[in-house]
Amino acid sequence: MRELRVIGVTPDSTHIVCSDTESGTKFRLPADDKLRAAARGDLARFGQIEIETEASMRPRDIQARIRAGASVEQVTAESGMPATKVERFAYPVLLERARAAELAQKAHPVRPDGPALETLHEIVTAAFAERGHTIEQAEWDAWKDEKGFWVAQLQWRHGHSEIAAHWRYQPDAHGGSVSPLDDPANDLIDPDFGRALRGLATILPTPVEKAPPVVEPPTPVEPRPREQVAPTARPTARPAQPT
Repeated sequence: MRELRVIGVTPDSTHIVCSDTESGTKFRLPADDKLRAAARGDLARFGQIEIETEASMRPRDIQARIRAGASVEQVTAESGMPATKVERFAYPVLLERARAAELAQKAHPVRPDGPALETLHEIVTAAFAERGHTIEQAEWDAWKDEKGFWVAQLQWRHGHSEIAAHWRYQPDAHGGSVSPLDDPANDLIDPDFGRALRGLATILPTPVEKAPPVVEPPTPVEPRPREQVAPTARPTARPAQPT
């Protein structure tokens, strides 16, 4: 490995000028953050800058896409970066989204007559149970829309289709509130559990058929033998007595 010696900087101070100690050949290096990190021996920062330099999408852009609802797989495809590098920047934002989804479930839905006393999770759980389903069949998520508001989503499968309900979550000192953004969200918080719900058909209990009564065949009765009747004895004619 040839040794270089720093001999100065360029007139615009953007590069460091070095000289080969053997041949005297001059070289220049960009005076950037990567060089400064290397000079300080800050290997962590040096590696971070190297990742950012190789990436086709900046870390802040990756996090902005994840915060807006994109998945790691989508950002990986968009950026052309390895999934492991995308996950490194996406992880803290995914935690943020999971926390927002959790808080939205504890918020109170806003109905036409005002905020409900029950939480969103309690109401949705009851809506599912009333129709014979369980909330464990659905998944929660959250992200920020273009206006900076958190959007909470509940998604479940109905037949071969994926159905999703969306609410706008607004935190406050009393647990926050959620306002429906589409028809499925409106249906789920409707107190009238008796009517049909889009994407969540009521599962009716299977009627139990009563078994027909078992009719046992009559037990055959053996005919009783006719009793032998002794013939009635005729009275013996008595001889006439002489007068």
